[in-house]
Amino acid sequence: MKIVNWFRIKLKRSFDRIKNEDLKKSALQAIPFWIASIITGLFAVLYTKLFVEAEHLTAYVFNQHAWLLFILSPICFLLAWWLVHRFAPYSRGSGIPQVMAAIEISSPKNSNIVDKLLGLRIILIKVLSSLVMAIGGGAIGREGPTIQISASIYKFVYQILPTWWPKVPKKNMIITGAAAGLAAAFNTPLGGIVFAIEELTKTHFSYYKTAIFSSVIIAGLSAQALLGPYLYLGYPKLDGLSGSIFFGVALVAAISGLLGSGMSKIILIIFDWKAKFKFSYNHILYVVACSLILVSLAYFVSQEALGSGKDIMQKTLFTADKYVKWYTPILRIAGPLLSFTTGASGGIFAPALGAGASVGSLVASWFNVSDIDTNMLILSGMVGFLTGVTRSPFTSVILVLEMTNRHNVIFHLILAGMIASLVSIIIDKHSLYDHLKKQYVKELNTPQQTEMTEQVN
Repeated sequence: MKIVNWFRIKLKRSFDRIKNEDLKKSALQAIPFWIASIITGLFAVLYTKLFVEAEHLTAYVFNQHAWLLFILSPICFLLAWWLVHRFAPYSRGSGIPQVMAAIEISSPKNSNIVDKLLGLRIILIKVLSSLVMAIGGGAIGREGPTIQISASIYKFVYQILPTWWPKVPKKNMIITGAAAGLAAAFNTPLGGIVFAIEELTKTHFSYYKTAIFSSVIIAGLSAQALLGPYLYLGYPKLDGLSGSIFFGVALVAAISGLLGSGMSKIILIIFDWKAKFKFSYNHILYVVACSLILVSLAYFVSQEALGSGKDIMQKTLFTADKYVKWYTPILRIAGPLLSFTTGASGGIFAPALGAGASVGSLVASWFNVSDIDTNMLILSGMVGFLTGVTRSPFTSVILVLEMTNRHNVIFHLILAGMIASLVSIIIDKHSLYDHLKKQYVKELNTPQQTEMTEQVN
């Protein structure tokens, strides 16, 4: 009996020791996520404020002396492109495909390659280039860039840990950073989690869930500490929808899904065409031409061609001016096309939402539906267009729900996301991000191609 008791005591002590060691290891592994989350939240707030001020500056110039944009825009577009071209070629565009590529190729032997996609230089150039583009009136968003910035922050925190610190795989840090970045950019914690599940992780979610949950919460709380518990859009009126609105939702989703996928296809065609440019001056001419065309659309047609598109969402959802002009969706598609294809930094999330809102508003005007039904069609257009670009219907649905805090229309928006996802396949089976991710992976795995891209892109 004494031997049995002795064995029990020894076994209990061994289990206690193992348990304590596991707890200690888990706590040490969690600390880098928490630190990176706080930094991400604070950085997202600063970036948001700077981006808003940049858009306000553009609006001020346009309202005071619109002709000045014919000078300001080409200069800003060229400077934004040059910063990327000269210092960080893989900071171009939204940043989400770069994060996806980094996740796919992340391994110890590819550390130097991943450094080209995520890092401190990427953060600096991403911010500077996108802000300069915004000042020039570029139809870009800050949300995609925030995701690449956040993933870079997490990667940096990972790299500076002491050698004795119990580390998690770098891939986990990058995925978690991207989710936290989206949550902080839109103030949509569930959106960040769903984005990680639907868009980024190709393995079982159980490997990442604890880190993602805690990081999204901390990053969101850090942002809210400075900005308050704001909604990205607000509280549109959606009570008392008509019973037949589902037919309108389906129509808007189909149209916006096709347009979102079509815009993505055109972007890819332009990129393929630009890849044939042999000299830098070809890129310079293209950037200048894009800026002048965009300013001309704003000057001679409507100012709605400029900016991220958030103003259109807010105007149609929260004012009596519910209906847009017939050409507004064209402007909101042309703006991102002209801005995104320059090769400067800038996201496509917000422009896609703005384009979708204009589609929903236009369709509502065709049938002269009530203001409440119009709001529903606007939100459906936002979900549909973003789904057409990203092919992530659940992320699109959750983002729009959290932006407006109107969960009573969740079934309407899920329907919109499903229909948009289905019709998008007619134009292309894969999303814009998937195509760009494959392009980046191919470039990075082909040294000569990478060197050529860095020289001319």
